[in-house]
Amino acid sequence: MAMNLKRSTRRLLMLLALLPAAVLILGTIYMLGMEHLEGTPRTFLESLQWASETLTTTGYGADSHWNHPVVALFVIVGQFMGQFLIFLIFPIFVLPYFEERFELRLQHILPPMAGKVFFYRYGLAIESLLDEFRRLNSPCVIFEENLALARNLRDRGYNVVFGKLAEDPSVLLRVKQARAVVTNAGDHGNATCALIVRECGFTGPLYALADDPLYRPPMLQIGATEVFTPAHVLGAALASRASRRISPPAEGMHLLGTRVGMAEFRVRAGSPLAGKKLGDLHLREQHGVSVIGQWVGGAFTTTKGPDTRVEPGAILVIVGAQVNLGKVERMGVPIDRTGPIVLAGFGAVGRKVIEMLHDARETCIVIDRLSGPGIDVVGNVLEQATLNQARVREASAVILALSDDSESVFATAVVRDYAPEVPLIVRVNRAPNTERLYRSGADFAISVGQVAGQILGYHLLDEQVIPVENRIKFSRLRAGTLAGAHPWRSEALDQTGAKIVAVERGQDVFVEFAEDFLLRPDDALFVCGSISSLGRYQREFQASTAPAPGV
Repeated sequence: MAMNLKRSTRRLLMLLALLPAAVLILGTIYMLGMEHLEGTPRTFLESLQWASETLTTTGYGADSHWNHPVVALFVIVGQFMGQFLIFLIFPIFVLPYFEERFELRLQHILPPMAGKVFFYRYGLAIESLLDEFRRLNSPCVIFEENLALARNLRDRGYNVVFGKLAEDPSVLLRVKQARAVVTNAGDHGNATCALIVRECGFTGPLYALADDPLYRPPMLQIGATEVFTPAHVLGAALASRASRRISPPAEGMHLLGTRVGMAEFRVRAGSPLAGKKLGDLHLREQHGVSVIGQWVGGAFTTTKGPDTRVEPGAILVIVGAQVNLGKVERMGVPIDRTGPIVLAGFGAVGRKVIEMLHDARETCIVIDRLSGPGIDVVGNVLEQATLNQARVREASAVILALSDDSESVFATAVVRDYAPEVPLIVRVNRAPNTERLYRSGADFAISVGQVAGQILGYHLLDEQVIPVENRIKFSRLRAGTLAGAHPWRSEALDQTGAKIVAVERGQDVFVEFAEDFLLRPDDALFVCGSISSLGRYQREFQASTAPAPGV
């Protein structure tokens, strides 16, 4: 029975038993000492009173003088013992007991799990995903082994279970009812959880977030359905924003050969484009280019008609004839792509970034505080001498892959002030800090939580498309119900967010359209947009894929 009690309860019961025993022992010794050594006998009750006053340090009253050295020494020892007990009892015996009483508000076994997603351990990787679960009112349970963190999550309104999985695996007996399982501990902890979950009879999807891709095969071996490495995906996302060689800017652009190109450029506050509506700029009519969308605060949005406003500081994405792109770029500040790519921070994410950039044959300069293999400049990215040595002003892009968000915010401001025109791509640890980085001058910022959230959200939240980045795509489609309309003057087309950038008619390809140009049912349209906007276009106009010439 005693073994089933909590440790703090057993301690408190032991204390309650030991204190009376200590009073009895001290009182008896004191009574014998006073009678045989001092010659002034005390009754047993008086001796108990002295012992309790000594142990509690409440004072002695009239009984406060002793002549025999042995009795005096005994009293001194008793006084120090009383002081020792006072400082020992509360932190070791009393406070843990009340803390465990407070812990009773935390669950210690899983609740009914039908229809719920089970998360093993909280962390930055699932922070954004849990916010999305809350927004969609999708039920989930977090199993956390850190008491302070479990309390914090409970106070924030999450359904939390506190326990030690390695000590008591039986707390997961109900996990077999769960809709899905996500393990977010270290690689070894993930393996333990995966084994226990499968032993408990869970047969559904189990997703593991791994630190090292080397552990992917063994994790799959012991029961994981899929294993993701968010830190490496984050590195790939950062690298792809810095280098066009890693990920083509638009899938399907090869269909148009050299007739149509795409450009990205940042719209400075002083640019004639900043703050203007597309309908007032007349970019298609005067310059023959279409605005596909703009990156604002790390999110890509497609344009939705002439009322779309070009945001100051946004990165505008345009398509059109190659000869026309330069005209529009000169109206803003083009993103330079000629110098080396500078990376600050050579941790796990930074190493993945450099690995991908080197594979793409990009020239890189790596900054880190400590020297080592792969480090080109040893120094602090906050210092101008380091920025000078790394040739930051000449860079085609700067990537900050620092491990501390506060340092990243400050470094972003420093680099932006030092090199105002250089694209600045920043790794974020906590997604809520993303906005601060944009205010500090980042052109693109993404966190491991956003990456993992987007990957897992696709599997757990029934979202159709949750890519790590919104990628632009060209598709060759039929006109569908858009036949008979002008390619640039359709309100329904504008609302889809997709743009017609070229029309193939027989042997001719048109990239600019006169006022009287109307689409024909047999035309092949080259439509550009994000994956979601192209999907809207096909649904709106019942447009199927057009076969390639000669097919």
